[in-house]
Amino acid sequence: MRFYSADWVLPVEGEPIRDGAVAIEDGRIAAVGPASELGAGERFDGAAIVPGFVNAHSHLEYAAYAGFGDGLSFAPWLAVHIERKQRIDFGDMLAIARFGAAECLRSGVTCVGDASFSGAAAAACAELGLRAIVHLEVFGSGLEQLTERFERNRERVADAWSDLVRVGISPHAPYTVGLPLYEASLALELPVATHVAESAAEQEWLTSGTGPWAELAHMLPLPLGETGIRGLARAGLLSSRIVAAHCVHVDAEEIALLAEHDVAVAHCPRSNAFLGCGIAPLRALLDAGVRVGLGSDSPASTPSFDMFDELRAAVFAARARAQDPSALAAREALELATLGSARALGLDGEIGSLVPGKQADLTVVSLEGSPYLPWEDAAGGVVFGGSPERVLSTVVAGTERYRKGTTEWHELTAAATVARQRLLSPTGAVTRGS
Repeated sequence: MRFYSADWVLPVEGEPIRDGAVAIEDGRIAAVGPASELGAGERFDGAAIVPGFVNAHSHLEYAAYAGFGDGLSFAPWLAVHIERKQRIDFGDMLAIARFGAAECLRSGVTCVGDASFSGAAAAACAELGLRAIVHLEVFGSGLEQLTERFERNRERVADAWSDLVRVGISPHAPYTVGLPLYEASLALELPVATHVAESAAEQEWLTSGTGPWAELAHMLPLPLGETGIRGLARAGLLSSRIVAAHCVHVDAEEIALLAEHDVAVAHCPRSNAFLGCGIAPLRALLDAGVRVGLGSDSPASTPSFDMFDELRAAVFAARARAQDPSALAAREALELATLGSARALGLDGEIGSLVPGKQADLTVVSLEGSPYLPWEDAAGGVVFGGSPERVLSTVVAGTERYRKGTTEWHELTAAATVARQRLLSPTGAVTRGS
């Protein structure tokens, strides 16, 4: 049995424990309580132990896409990324996904709900020991996507699938996927992730077939004549197995539909702001009983996988939208990024809080050098004072996967840089010395 102790332990399910400790045995949490009762074990002064962050919506394969198309509106921004993606091969996607998985671990993330274009994310998570549900993406209207794309990508990374890395499916969005393919995807009875109600342009295209998306009509299924949520609901395709990313442009009726069908939402405040999509109605979703988790999306649409920045963005956005400083407390934000995201992914029985019997997924966050030490409010200190540079240790299933000062990923980072160079070259070539 091993013990970690710190100034505070924040179980999320339960009150904060001053001078607390976590006992780990066989990859699971054996006990949580005062260090004076459990034993100090490895002591982290000036730090807090929290459940590992659960990133409810990521794209690890886009970890090297930062800055592409910055300042463009949503439709042309997406067109830039579609064109750039064609410049690289699976090996490059794997190199980028490894870098993304490493960046998540460095940010204290122990689990991701990833949307994967190629399946490379699954291989990367398996290699680096990052827990994941990897939702393999499908597009278009034809059911051949299930064999020609989904099954092909699942088989390509067959060695990755395990209790730690599980397979899901991602019909990309109602504007890129026809209802028959949504139905066939749900019939697989796997976890499902999709993008819904992200932008006003998306809503305009789906309801009327007009707006910026009309320029891409040759690539898209026919519009539904109604919003994505209403269209999926009318077709009987809303399910508790779905995680709907974004949900920025939703009205009261659509929120009620999400709640009625127990559809989870991955809230991505930085991406929504960065792309100018708006501020999602987080408080209305929570008050309606919708399962909501926090997601970073990817560096294609937000600067990083930094979950501390995402936590703060969630707080800032909620308070700005409500014009109320009590709209989202630090402790609520911390729950969103841990137990909330675990609930959204259907994994809350195993992860998301520091409770005996659950998987030992945890993160140690130092506040040394921050203005939040000495402590007043432990959750506030972690949310407002934390950063990847202050993550001391990231533990997944009882195994330390990141340790500040000792875990180095130099070759991995270099390979991702080469892949980014190919993304930047119209020919896919890498300029020596660049």
